[in-house]
Amino acid sequence: MKKTITAVLVTVLCTTLVFSQEDNQTVENAETFLRHHIGSSVFVGFNFLPDPADYYILTYGYHLTPRDVLIVEAWSWTVYEPIGTYGESEELYPGKIISYGIGAGYQRFHWKNFYTTLEATPLLQQYYDTEDEKIQKGWQLYCQAIAGYRFEFSDKKWFIEPAIALKYWPIDTNYPDSFAEIEDGTPIHKIEPGLNFGYRF
Repeated sequence: MKKTITAVLVTVLCTTLVFSQEDNQTVENAETFLRHHIGSSVFVGFNFLPDPADYYILTYGYHLTPRDVLIVEAWSWTVYEPIGTYGESEELYPGKIISYGIGAGYQRFHWKNFYTTLEATPLLQQYYDTEDEKIQKGWQLYCQAIAGYRFEFSDKKWFIEPAIALKYWPIDTNYPDSFAEIEDGTPIHKIEPGLNFGYRF
């Protein structure tokens, strides 16, 4: 499985680099070029359901060129089971993990609005027991390789980005023993759909 993950990451990286060799021809007219954007995920809406998801993400993007974007993202989520088997875990943690962090990434637009993105986020993880008492802290390196398409509206100010993402967390530290028993043997990668939205200015 590590070979598969490595192959996917290398393919996305190579595709990004190959297309980056092209001329950065203007995709938009200079007068309509919007260099900044802020956004989030549509899945944040699950926080408003009766059983809230406790999932938050805020994204800021800066267009170096019309095709090249630097991204900074702030994340926070709460989980009660391993994320590699989330929603299908046989056992839940004896408590919960609250994670938060700020990551960075690079997004490259290729043909029309098709894009690939590479991101890495170091997450501080706080472990809580069933009494909601903090036990200890650890950290996780959370990486993503994403491919998607941007649909733009309202003079290209608003957009939505359906995507597919390979998510991979090669480093996870300092699990309490009771959590580590549940985590043991679960996948450290996952392929998931994404649906981000944003506003350009």
